[in-house]
Amino acid sequence: MSKTVLLERIKLKQKDMYMKAENLGFTHPSVIRCSQELDTLLNRYQGLKAM
Repeated sequence: MSKTVLLERIKLKQKDMYMKAENLGFTHPSVIRCSQELDTLLNRYQGLKAM
């Protein structure tokens, strides 16, 4: 996956997480799952950046 595509997915996941947190609260399982998915995307991006 290219850096550009990955960055776009990161931005979308951030927006999704913020909206869920606003509506459901920060500790809702859906928000936590979204946060973990965002962490995975960020780790992948860091891995690409290091190359």
